[in-house]
Amino acid sequence: MTTLHRSVSVAALLLAWGLAPAYADEAAAKKWIDSEFQPSVLSKEEQLKEMQWFIKAAEPFKGMEINVLSETIPTHEYESKTLTKAFEEITGIKVNHQLLGEGEVVQAVQTQMQTNRNLYDGYINDSDLIGTHSRLQSAINLSDWMAGEGKDVTNPGLDIDDYMGKSFTTGPDGKLWQLPDQQFANLYWFRKDWFDDPKIKEGFKKKYGYELGVPVNWSAYEDIAQYFTEDVKEVNGVRVYGHMDYGKRAPDLGWRMTDAWLSMAGEADVGSPNGRPVDEWGIRMEKGSCNPAGASVSRGGGANSPAAVYAVAKWDEWLRKYAPPGAADLDFYQSLPALSQGNVAQQIFWYTAFTASMVADKKSGNNTVDDAGNPLWRMAPSPHGPYWKEGSQRGYQDAGSWTLFNSTPVPQRKAAWLYAQFVTSKTVDVKKSHVGLTFIRDSTVRHASFTERAPKLGGLIEFYRSPDRVAWTPTGVNVPDYPKLAQLFWENIGDVNSGAFTPQEAMDRLAGQMDQVMARMQQADEQQQVYHGCGPRLNKEEDPSKWLSKDHAPWAKLDNEKPQGETIAYDELIKRWQ
Repeated sequence: MTTLHRSVSVAALLLAWGLAPAYADEAAAKKWIDSEFQPSVLSKEEQLKEMQWFIKAAEPFKGMEINVLSETIPTHEYESKTLTKAFEEITGIKVNHQLLGEGEVVQAVQTQMQTNRNLYDGYINDSDLIGTHSRLQSAINLSDWMAGEGKDVTNPGLDIDDYMGKSFTTGPDGKLWQLPDQQFANLYWFRKDWFDDPKIKEGFKKKYGYELGVPVNWSAYEDIAQYFTEDVKEVNGVRVYGHMDYGKRAPDLGWRMTDAWLSMAGEADVGSPNGRPVDEWGIRMEKGSCNPAGASVSRGGGANSPAAVYAVAKWDEWLRKYAPPGAADLDFYQSLPALSQGNVAQQIFWYTAFTASMVADKKSGNNTVDDAGNPLWRMAPSPHGPYWKEGSQRGYQDAGSWTLFNSTPVPQRKAAWLYAQFVTSKTVDVKKSHVGLTFIRDSTVRHASFTERAPKLGGLIEFYRSPDRVAWTPTGVNVPDYPKLAQLFWENIGDVNSGAFTPQEAMDRLAGQMDQVMARMQQADEQQQVYHGCGPRLNKEEDPSKWLSKDHAPWAKLDNEKPQGETIAYDELIKRWQ
């Protein structure tokens, strides 16, 4: 087909769809489609159709300037620096996309919810707040919004069912409260080249009696951490360590624990996507109820149970014994890219959001790829602790999701909704995912370009194409107010790292503080329906021994918290994913 005939055909199609061509904006759309938005699951003609819808829907808002906020990760940097320019040229709406630390994002969200002042017109905020949004209802219920007031600015090609994380952003009422924008899991990361070294393998087998491989349980992870730190010590003249983590007393230390660390140890009940009645925060909420009943073991919760104490104790012990010097003083943002230095054998809790920095070439200072840019590392499922039961949550998955608030004037809210749909649209999503590697659409992760790129991404594509991915889930609906409760974690866990409190003392204090906060929430809900009847209703305190059990959470203390180490060959694991 000639260029002239193609242009005539596209124009005819646009007229057939009832969309009059807006040539100036359409020219911008064509420019971006040709120069930036490739590859895509859509053909260029289909991309142009989608962009033409945005042009028409945005007409009432041309010249408007809006403000949105997200945390600082590569995906959002791409949106802030590149996609805002494209959106403005195509729609005429200027977007100031600000990037801050996740703690500051949560604080801004909390402030807007508490004051009803419009600080930002839209937020990319974790789906961990689903329990908060569905209870407070200060956020916009997107299901009703798309069918009602926001129908005129809702993309008919949005395809909600294509979003892998929609179950994470759906409340107990069955309504969609947030729209996923980026998604990443915490997985196990290891240096496959070192694990495959015959001499290293032989030494491990001789010392521990089983094969060096991907650890299935925490016992094996601990053995591997000890072996590389105390026995291997050096690889190619570089001092190496068997573990990496972080411990700085800051909000991200709280996420380190609430991001399913306790349930990976086995603190929670069996259940998917979150343990029920006791979830990964240790909060009890009975099946069929929307009312949290407590966090302390004395109320039937698990936040200070033996499994939770074990989890925190191992985090602290491994950080002290097996991580590089100074790791305990690092925060989330500092610690994860540190792996590229090439002196760590494994990390039990590694966010795939940092894959983009781990696939950089050697010239940029990444010592975990070979000269051809192939990764010397792989990712795999994180091992589980001794309290863990089959059928429980395997790990955490972050789903940073667009959230709109009632306190935002409708015109700005509609413009922000257009931007949210634009940066997650099928037109741009494959390219955005190649930049940030934080997949939200099933169609994207199955695109041929990622089949081609998979060997250079260390198992990421295999994971997201696997049915196993659903066992990695965000914070669930048991948590009634994320901003109020999350800050308690880092303050108490920080006291373990500093040596001020033992793990048991810290978790006892944490559980008690969570119950105190939830008691105030209960009072507010009972008196003023602040949480629409779904606020906490705490159980009366009883002797903890009445709740501890071998059949359900909170679990009674095990006689042996270090069973035999167990590993699996990486190639066998990948076969399961494939």
